[in-house]
Amino acid sequence: MNRWKVVISDYYYKNLDQEKAILASVDAELLSYHCKTEDEVIQAAADCDALICQFAPITRRVIESLRRCKVIVRYAIGVDNIDLKAAEECGIIVCNVPDYSIDEVSNHVIALLLDCCKKLTYMAGQTKLGNTSYTMIEPLSRMEGRTLGLMGFGRIARVVARKMSGFGLNIIAYDPMMDTAAAQQLNVSPVSFQELLAQSDVISLHLHLNKSTEGMIGADFFRKMKKDAFFINTARGAIVKEDELIAALRDGEIAGAGIDVLCSETVPADHPLIGMDNVILTPHAAWYSEEASLALLTKGAEEVVRGLNGEKLLHPFNGIYYAREVE
Repeated sequence: MNRWKVVISDYYYKNLDQEKAILASVDAELLSYHCKTEDEVIQAAADCDALICQFAPITRRVIESLRRCKVIVRYAIGVDNIDLKAAEECGIIVCNVPDYSIDEVSNHVIALLLDCCKKLTYMAGQTKLGNTSYTMIEPLSRMEGRTLGLMGFGRIARVVARKMSGFGLNIIAYDPMMDTAAAQQLNVSPVSFQELLAQSDVISLHLHLNKSTEGMIGADFFRKMKKDAFFINTARGAIVKEDELIAALRDGEIAGAGIDVLCSETVPADHPLIGMDNVILTPHAAWYSEEASLALLTKGAEEVVRGLNGEKLLHPFNGIYYAREVE
């Protein structure tokens, strides 16, 4: 009989060989499911010692059913599907994997930014239709000397700032918890929220999704941006009021957008953003490379092992660093 029981509530990876190998080192049995509801998670995980999740709802009801669970790890940076308060009250550590795709996401931000500013996707599409005149992209402004605004200044935003430093942009950032030393080192100017909106030619969103940020970006935000500015979102779709983004793009409140995340993981074929020439839309793929995928699976399983062994966790999200003792 195995010493520990580890449950994966849901996943969409090709296999779980990496997790199995790592968890075998502590004599843990690994059981995997494709849960979509609270009841399914409760049925699968009620007696687990550790839970790994992706999109399944880890609500208060689920957490209170986890009689033996020491640690919950999410296959992601954000933990918006987990009730952190309930987990803290129950003494369960919640961990994320914050550093598995920094290079990939920062590169995706830059790719969307360059595409928006140079109108590459639109131009390529028109060229294939036989329009071979550069006038199709008029007017187009030079990038050098323009202002990139970073909304949030965490790991990914800081790497974006470093990588974009050679483009001759003025880089500014708004973050209530601004790391001023990091900003100074990267030649990034801290600004207020209102200054970010007024000054930026491109705004890139780098916030976690939580109760305070959900739906915080809407019509008023877009009205205060420059008319010729672009909006980039590789963070979380639910931070933005999607219908108000669509209206802002349709009505010319902003010039365009590069979007990797929407409110739903599934994008219907008739979604309004798909048919807009001033939108570059990608399917929540900013994080992906083979190396990032392997790092995510590896680091998630390694964090579970630390929790089961009573070691200090590397990335606890709810202020608990050591797993509880369960009789």
